[in-house]
Amino acid sequence: MADPEKQKAGLVDVCHRIYARGFVTATDGNVSLRLENGNFLTTRTSVNKGMVTVDDLVEVGPDGEPVTKTLRPSTELGMHLFIYRERPDVSAVVHAHPTYATGFAAARQPLTDCLFPEVIVGLGAIPLAAYATPSTAEVAESLAPHVKNADAILLSNHGVVTYGTDIYDAYYKMEKVEHAAHITFVARMLGGEKALSEEDVRRLREISQQSYGKDFSGKVACRTGETAETSPVTPTDEEIREIVREMISHKK
Repeated sequence: MADPEKQKAGLVDVCHRIYARGFVTATDGNVSLRLENGNFLTTRTSVNKGMVTVDDLVEVGPDGEPVTKTLRPSTELGMHLFIYRERPDVSAVVHAHPTYATGFAAARQPLTDCLFPEVIVGLGAIPLAAYATPSTAEVAESLAPHVKNADAILLSNHGVVTYGTDIYDAYYKMEKVEHAAHITFVARMLGGEKALSEEDVRRLREISQQSYGKDFSGKVACRTGETAETSPVTPTDEEIREIVREMISHKK
């Protein structure tokens, strides 16, 4: 049985971690976990995550009604409760706005290519949910196509949500998403990422099952080199200057 005091301490610690890592600013983001009594513990609204204490945590029932009457829960609570309803195996949810991952979300580009063995084994593909107005029921609707088969979802023009078996599992998935987004961004600056082949992924699946007992076949499948679209190549400064020179010459 989970110790409620340890759960509270873990939730506070993760709030401090997402702020320290720059995954949120000001009063952004929200974190929650499932309690043994069937209720949920979440951060209150309008609190800086780097300053959260146990006194800023709100217990709510399955319907979202606060048990802690003196505080109001995060306005994104509905998204958390939807995930818990759809995924009984999930015990914690983290929502944040890490820079690189949110950049991909704002560009409406999912992280679905088979690029990093650790991400493929740990998360599978990271899909993109359709844009939904934050703090509305639309957010849950946007997650519906992905929530069953993904443990991390990019929210178009909004951020990222991750969830797992406990508060640290959910948090580490957020770290992994941001790391994958950062590396993908750098790869594009170097000419474009190259996805693993179907054979590479097949061998990775075998090793994952044999060595770690992990089977990621139930997750959203990433796109292999045979199916991934060619990544856009960023032109060099000289190529940009040449394009400008050609445009000017044509105008003459």
